[in-house]
Amino acid sequence: MSNRILINADISQARISKHIYGHFAEHLGRCIYEGIWVGEESSIPNTKGIRKDVLEALRAIRIPVLRWPGGCFADEYHWKDGIGPYERRKRMVNTHWGGVIENNHFGTHEFMLLCELLECEPYICGNVGSGTVQEMSEWVEYMTFDGESPMANWREENGREKPWRLTYFGVGNENWGCGGHMRPEYYADLYRRYQTYVRNYGNNRIFKIAGGANVDDYNWTEVLMKHAGGLMDGLSLHYYTIPGDFWLGKGSALDFDTDEWFATMKRALHMDELISRHGAIMDKYDPDKRVGLIIDEWGTWFDVEPGTNPGFLYQQNSIRDALVAALHFNIFHKHADRVHMTNIAQTVNVLQAMILTEGDNMILTPTYHIFDMFKVHQDAELLSVESTLGNFEHQGQELPQVTVSASKDHEGRIHLSLVNIDLGQEAEIYVEVRGLDAVELQPVGRILTAKHMNDHNTFEQPNTVAPAPFEQVVADKAGLKLRLPAMSAVTLCLN
Repeated sequence: MSNRILINADISQARISKHIYGHFAEHLGRCIYEGIWVGEESSIPNTKGIRKDVLEALRAIRIPVLRWPGGCFADEYHWKDGIGPYERRKRMVNTHWGGVIENNHFGTHEFMLLCELLECEPYICGNVGSGTVQEMSEWVEYMTFDGESPMANWREENGREKPWRLTYFGVGNENWGCGGHMRPEYYADLYRRYQTYVRNYGNNRIFKIAGGANVDDYNWTEVLMKHAGGLMDGLSLHYYTIPGDFWLGKGSALDFDTDEWFATMKRALHMDELISRHGAIMDKYDPDKRVGLIIDEWGTWFDVEPGTNPGFLYQQNSIRDALVAALHFNIFHKHADRVHMTNIAQTVNVLQAMILTEGDNMILTPTYHIFDMFKVHQDAELLSVESTLGNFEHQGQELPQVTVSASKDHEGRIHLSLVNIDLGQEAEIYVEVRGLDAVELQPVGRILTAKHMNDHNTFEQPNTVAPAPFEQVVADKAGLKLRLPAMSAVTLCLN
């Protein structure tokens, strides 16, 4: 059999941080309002204003960390407008996303409640673009100081006596673009200044994240690491998978051909090169890999669905999106020694969403199911994998047909995840597991696949693309033989 995989079950390479499975919720379109927050007076079942169905769905995939309030919105967000009685909260225009009125009903207290209900870490992005050092400093004090202070007293007046636990804090967002159109040298100096006042109060220790590069701006990474690397714990990177042109037309989420399928997979796989090259620059200044690479915006970005507000970035989600997510996870696993966190854009109703809502109805997207299938790798040990695999050929170009990663969890269970991006060809694969007694192999798994390349879930047919038991695998004395269908992702528990 030409396709072969060798898993070295006794060779661990790195820990796969659970935060690689992070999420992102911005004040954009219907992500927060309608998607997550409906208010306590809503007829939609809610817990203190937060949709119960969305809450339960996100709990089920063990969401580890949630980034908020943006995105571009973060650098026009002033946190004091979003606390206190709703009737006193300042209304503002969301100039980045649709020009709609933001009533600030979902603010710091509501976000922290959401994270508590999800049992996930909050990741807050502060305002550098239009905010002040004092504003950022007081926000951290408001959230984390336990004692007598103006901000702590104000927090108590607003109903929260004890401080919240906050680990992740971003000092600005996309400051090369919507966050201020800055040069890297200028932002490096601003970062050095602002982060000084993002203080640790009591036992709370903040992991400070500097605003990193857009795609392949390697100079940005060089400048930031050279001039501010010692003052950061993480450096961000943003990269979206777009088959078309960002300005002239990104392509349709559902009406696409085989050329666009291939282009999408090629651009998704480009994430591997980006991490490698940015990581190499980081290695120059941080050989011990103390600073984590934080890929806090990633995912597919297509033209909005016809008839929807262009500023809301609402798009459908097909089996193509699911495989893009699965490809990314295998890449992130490969670089687990440097990649500490990633946050898909976005959680509900925006871009490559986990969940779509319409009134009181909710559906899970194919991407949601990939997060569910791959969650077994959270905080597991990345195992050494050697492979010889074929290619996906299209009009004289080639891509790897199958990508793979394997891990061992804290109970010793080995999980193997495979993705076949070929539209028409299945892959017969032989898997050998070294360092584990073959008699222990009892593979059980799930598969996500579809009949057509644009199959997706709708409110009328919510389970068109859904996981099913994977049965095309046989264990023998030496290993496993499996048949991986075209357009599919599989996760197997081997023992």
